[in-house]
Amino acid sequence: MPRLVLASASPARLKTLRDAGLSPEVVVSGVDEETVPKTGPADYTMRLAQLKAVAVASSEKRALVIGCDSVLSFDGEILGKPGTEAEATRRWQQMRGRSGVLHTGHCVIDTHREVWLARSAATQVRFANVSDEEIAAYVATGEPLAVAGAFTLDGLGGAFVAGVTGDPHNVVGISLPLLRLMFDELGFTWTDFWSSPST
Repeated sequence: MPRLVLASASPARLKTLRDAGLSPEVVVSGVDEETVPKTGPADYTMRLAQLKAVAVASSEKRALVIGCDSVLSFDGEILGKPGTEAEATRRWQQMRGRSGVLHTGHCVIDTHREVWLARSAATQVRFANVSDEEIAAYVATGEPLAVAGAFTLDGLGGAFVAGVTGDPHNVVGISLPLLRLMFDELGFTWTDFWSSPST
């Protein structure tokens, strides 16, 4: 069995995989997302996921390297991490009571056979009609500043998400159903990785 390597610094992605019974190692890619031109959200996230996976795969032997990247598509904009309190506040004032689509690109590289796949998943997200006071309190926590779309489903922001249509794991940053299908397409059985040590 190959080792599993997650090419992402996201604690939410790591927790999602661990909760699903997988034990990946984490190797951060260091890819500068700002250097990648923004095309359509699906293509953009797949391109970033591929760049992250390739950056890590080059130094890994006999491993399945998983790269991911997420953005929110809202009002024709591609929204990554807001970075500042002002931008996070602006976004929430626009998003409240409305819907957007969270796109996550996935790339899996089998470094032993030198084969790879890239896919994208999309989940519609309906935002609650939160007040200015709630937005200010949420932004003050710092949580929305470093996550795609300025919100989380699995953290403090979960109470501000009225519902999702599609895979909720995708909103967290990694689609387990899609990843299982990608493993299968590469010739691996998802359940074989349950509780497998990554040493």
